[in-house]
Amino acid sequence: MKRLILLTCIFTSMNILAQKMVDLPFESDSNVNWSTAEKEYYSDIWETKVITNVAVPRLEVFEADQPNGTSVIVAPGGGLYGLSIESEGRDVAKWLNKKGITAFVLKYRLVPTGVDGIQEISDESVNNPAKIGERVTPVLPLSIADGLAAITYVRTNAADMKLDPNKIGFMGFSAGGAVAMGVTFSYTAANKPNFIIPVYPWMTVIGEYTVPEDAPPMLVICASDDPLGLAKPSADLYSAWLTKGKITGMHMYSKGGHGFGMKTQNLASDDWISQFYRWALTEGFTVAANK
Repeated sequence: MKRLILLTCIFTSMNILAQKMVDLPFESDSNVNWSTAEKEYYSDIWETKVITNVAVPRLEVFEADQPNGTSVIVAPGGGLYGLSIESEGRDVAKWLNKKGITAFVLKYRLVPTGVDGIQEISDESVNNPAKIGERVTPVLPLSIADGLAAITYVRTNAADMKLDPNKIGFMGFSAGGAVAMGVTFSYTAANKPNFIIPVYPWMTVIGEYTVPEDAPPMLVICASDDPLGLAKPSADLYSAWLTKGKITGMHMYSKGGHGFGMKTQNLASDDWISQFYRWALTEGFTVAANK
């Protein structure tokens, strides 16, 4: 009983409303090793809650009270050094739940760091940007594999969760957007997402790409004033789908910056998730929630 109370207190203090955690299967890589434990904490640098040193991929499952069959896997951003777990993860999941959409927040494998990965990437971005690329390169394929494993899990368990196996979306923010696009460029028939939503995706880390012949419908979201220069690659991604005649849409806000997620900035970009929902309704990937 004491242990149950303790666990309840821990999960309450972490503000996690996920019904369960699911460990995803994965293959280890001898070139990537973690010596620091996974950690969830508030980052003063990013002014939000983050997770670092994910070595075992997991899904936080947020089931809708009245599931309408649609599901979305949500991959938070963080430069592959961390996960912006609230604004680009759990808060997104809670919003989707209100629309009848079941959400899965993906904790994909990250760059091994010390106790404060956010401090590390912040320092390196100023003093040694090339080092970020060196550290990310061996990890990104692992993160993408975790994304594919997440789709496999959702599709395999769709019936038990009252989900449609043909209405599984993948939404990724920044580095999570790179994971989303990595998934899109490497899926098989079994783990193909039915629709994708790259939100200010980090496309330069992906490199050159070819639009799949059976590319899933895509909605790109970004802001023109993204300080990391992600607006043009996002527009190019949209253009690539459009040129190939694939279903695609884009919301490029004039202001919003980078990493806006579910933050309130009193800008038009605050409404991005409602725009996604309207797009999903238009394309038939979800149905209107009961009033």
